[in-house]
Amino acid sequence: MTSVAGFGFRHGATLASLRDALAQALAAAAATALTTATEPTGPTDPTTATTPPMATATLRPIVLFAAPQDKADAACLRALADELGLPVHAVEATVLNATPTLTDSARVRALRGSGSSAEAAALAAALLHGGPGARLLHPRAVSTDRLATCAIATCAVTTPAPQPTLES
Repeated sequence: MTSVAGFGFRHGATLASLRDALAQALAAAAATALTTATEPTGPTDPTTATTPPMATATLRPIVLFAAPQDKADAACLRALADELGLPVHAVEATVLNATPTLTDSARVRALRGSGSSAEAAALAAALLHGGPGARLLHPRAVSTDRLATCAIATCAVTTPAPQPTLES
C-alpha cells in the first residue's frame, strides 16, 4: 500500500467533480511533498501545533480510493475508480467518525459526524491497509463546483501486493 485518495461529495456530484477534486488533491500533496522536502527538520513545539504533523515523504502512487460506506457505490465514484483501475474501500460511519481530520467543518460534522469525510476516509483506509504510520498529506481539496472533496493519505511502510499462489 502506498497512498489512498479519500472522497466526500454531495448529492449531484459528477465524475467531473471527483476528477477535479482528485487533481487538486494530487497537486496539493505534491506541493506539500516539495515544501516539506526543503524545510529544515527538527522537533516541533507541541504548544503551537494546531494540526497533526504532515507527512514528509515524497508523493506515492494512489492505489486505493476510500469513501464513506453510504457513498462508496455512487455512480460517479465507481466511474472514476473504473477509469483508473482502482478499488474502492467503503469506510463504516463509526470508523469515519473516530478518525481524526485536519479540517473540522461544522457543516460536515453536523451532517456526518466527522470534520471531513474525505480526510477521514483516506486516513482510515490507509491505517487499515498500511498500518499505524499512515498520515494525511494535506487538508482536503475542494472541487471547483464545490460538490466534491478529496484528501490523500500515505502509509509510512509499503506492503507488498499479495502474490498469486500455485496449487497442485
